[in-house]
Amino acid sequence: MLLSLAQSRRVLFLGGKGGVGKTTIASAVALDAARSGRRVLVVSTDPAHNLGHLWERRIGDRVTPLADGAGGGAVHGIEIDPDATTDQHLRDVATTLKRLMPRTLHGEVDKHMDLSRRSPGTHEAAVLERMTELVERGREEFDLVVLDTAPSGHTARLMALPEVMTAWTDGLLARREKSARLGAARRGLERRGPGRRGEGDLGASVLGSTAPRDPLEERDEEIRAILLRRRDRLAGLRETLTDPAVTSFAIVLAAERLPVLETIELHEELTRTGVHVGALVVNKRSPSDRGDFLARRRAVEGEHLATLHSALPEVPCQEVPLGEEDVVGPAALARFAGLLAPATADGPGPRRG
Repeated sequence: MLLSLAQSRRVLFLGGKGGVGKTTIASAVALDAARSGRRVLVVSTDPAHNLGHLWERRIGDRVTPLADGAGGGAVHGIEIDPDATTDQHLRDVATTLKRLMPRTLHGEVDKHMDLSRRSPGTHEAAVLERMTELVERGREEFDLVVLDTAPSGHTARLMALPEVMTAWTDGLLARREKSARLGAARRGLERRGPGRRGEGDLGASVLGSTAPRDPLEERDEEIRAILLRRRDRLAGLRETLTDPAVTSFAIVLAAERLPVLETIELHEELTRTGVHVGALVVNKRSPSDRGDFLARRRAVEGEHLATLHSALPEVPCQEVPLGEEDVVGPAALARFAGLLAPATADGPGPRRG
């Protein structure tokens, strides 16, 4: 089920409570897609990265080859560095502001950026900018982008940010347009002077169209252009995130009380944001035939999953059995991907309940 979801999408998010196996499942999905001939980019947005440990490779904040597939397919990975991303984001903003402000105010710009580094939302905004860049690049250079996200609360905020920041930017643009109209009216009055009407108005408009532009006007126009580019980019990301034909979200969880409750809340927040939730993946499901202890554990898990299915009956659910070995390296990932495969005559596939 999950593998089929990935095959039919260009962007797939994996999210859920911390420690449930999101990175493992994201990597297994990516490897399976590569073995069917697709070029895949796996992006880790979780500050506590495990992608490199899983693939036994040093990855970091750069696109790194991880495995070859069939027919030109391949897996590449990248771990977003939140601190470096925030630093670069603030440097870019400071460079733009200094270009638009008088040199005498450059010191104030530096102070403002230093305060912004510790302000709520700065980290999320920076990561969003980086994620936007990687989704755009991924759709241009790869067949599938798989995003291994941070724990639920952080991911829900991140997915809602494009809508929030687009609305905020639209508000800035509206205020900017109002200010520009008032400024134009003021400059028109200054050009005419007291008591000048009629032909003077025509002369002023002609002079205004040919005279050198006011530096403040040029600065305002550049600010407007920057805001428009930002709005269009965020609107493009939001369009990608909310297009169910392009993007889907799979919530990974354990069959335990808290992960189940957190999954129900995350599903509600994602659907409210407009993101399609295409799958629930219950990882590390206890077997029923390995002794009384695990059989009892499975029964308790079944009670929690009944709560999940009652709350989200329309979302397909796949169970992945508890394994006997750590999943580390491409070979183990390939075996793990086999557990995600659809049902066949020779073995079990996705289950419900």
